[in-house]
Amino acid sequence: MVKIANIELKNPIVCAPMAGVTNWAFRSLLIQYEPGLYFNEMVSDQAINYRNEKTLKMTEVLEGEHPIAFQLFGSDIESMVRAAQYLDRETNCDIIDINMGCPVQKVVKQGAGSALMRDISHASELVYRVIQSVDKPVTVKCRSGWDVDSINVVELSKELEKAGASALFVHGRTRSQMYRGQADWSIIKEVKDSVSIPVFGNGDVDSGLRAMALMDETGCDGVMIGRALMKQPWLIKEALMSLNDQGSFSITYEDTLNFTLEHARRLISLMGETVAIKQMRSHGAWALKGLPHSHSLKEKIVKMNSYDDFVRMIEEYKKELVNYERINVD
Repeated sequence: MVKIANIELKNPIVCAPMAGVTNWAFRSLLIQYEPGLYFNEMVSDQAINYRNEKTLKMTEVLEGEHPIAFQLFGSDIESMVRAAQYLDRETNCDIIDINMGCPVQKVVKQGAGSALMRDISHASELVYRVIQSVDKPVTVKCRSGWDVDSINVVELSKELEKAGASALFVHGRTRSQMYRGQADWSIIKEVKDSVSIPVFGNGDVDSGLRAMALMDETGCDGVMIGRALMKQPWLIKEALMSLNDQGSFSITYEDTLNFTLEHARRLISLMGETVAIKQMRSHGAWALKGLPHSHSLKEKIVKMNSYDDFVRMIEEYKKELVNYERINVD
């Protein structure tokens, strides 16, 4: 059984933090697949310190989603310490994670996210100070480096372990890659071989077999799955079955469609129909990627204006799928 400090994980499969995705509406749908560790959306240190109402709502925890890590992003040490203390004392999270992996410009221009990897001394001091100020375990999610010429995650990992980090989540891409190209799993293995704390590999895991391959190739303690969960939430269960040699996991197109509808319904409960439908225009299109003849459906989804529109589109597509399967059978 994998442990992060004193926190025992149910299994080695971790749901990655994804901005705009891993709110409680999405996480509540993952409970049935039993990830070993949940993550919320990343939250800003400044928003926490200013007690921003929307951000504080993002720190609510559902029954049944423990253990859960809250990911914090920022670059100023004092501000990060204050925000971490709030998460430690005022929320029900089990772990506090420091974001050193987010590649988006609006985060890195603040010196946060993957920009922290450009100054190992500052990054390790930040983590040390946060750890000294809280009781809960502190972990770090990072990338392989800023770009191909500054792949420094092994050096960073050693310093983070010295600072007291309880675990590392390593994405095998550089910041400059964003989400393009292939994740370099060999760098995850190098990190695992260089530290004694748990290391979780991340990047290009879109099947149970890939999860097993990542663990086999790197020796990492667990697997973090991100974007693939948006269209394959059952990948958690599939990965566990592969790791435990329990055979394959069967899912239908209709299961995918029903999950997407339920996701929309729960998003509406969280944030209201107008905002939820705007989000589902992108979430829905991503979730349906790869389904037969789904191109026209995705074009309609990005223009939908209501949940009723969404239901109607999905039900019409289900009928098309039945005809498609009949044609293939015949």
